[in-house]
Amino acid sequence: MMTNPAIALIERRVSANRFDADHALTDAEIEDLTRLATRAPTAYNLQNWRFVAVRTPEAKARLRSLAHGQAKVSDAAVTFIVCGLLPDHTAIPERLRPFVQARYMPASTVASWQEGARAQYADPGMARDEAVRSASLGAATLIHAAEALSLASGPMVGFDATGVAREFGLGPDEVPVMLVAVGRAAPGNWPQKPRRPLTEVLEIA
Repeated sequence: MMTNPAIALIERRVSANRFDADHALTDAEIEDLTRLATRAPTAYNLQNWRFVAVRTPEAKARLRSLAHGQAKVSDAAVTFIVCGLLPDHTAIPERLRPFVQARYMPASTVASWQEGARAQYADPGMARDEAVRSASLGAATLIHAAEALSLASGPMVGFDATGVAREFGLGPDEVPVMLVAVGRAAPGNWPQKPRRPLTEVLEIA
């Protein structure tokens, strides 16, 4: 029986540490990866994320120095800084306008969602949690998009977030959540590491 391609992609993906430093990605390829990443879900369709594609040698060197010297930051064709944005409930009508115009959603629902988001994210902790959730979903989708395009990827959380925000001019509403290196794999990467058995991680209630 033929394996579903999407399932095969999930099962074969690895977190790469070794990249071909001579491999480059074009603007169009970076844009395609980002376009696919933004197909990830977000609460209220806020789409509260931003992707900084670090590609030039100078920018990679600056980022590598803030990521504990990890070589994959500069060896990969591009390293994305995946940022979550603190939710802005006033953006919801604009985010949903095409959906309303296509008559999938009544305008009254938009107003309800906007008020719900305003109330929910008045708590700064909830707002930051939502920024991290959105960025994490975007990063995961980016990783699988790279795999689907025959590219390797390596997510990183080992970096100086304050330094990255300062060095790359992030706004006060932007939270740098994850770095994702993307490029062509070099020899020497490990296979996918063992996963815990379902008996330890799954409860069916």
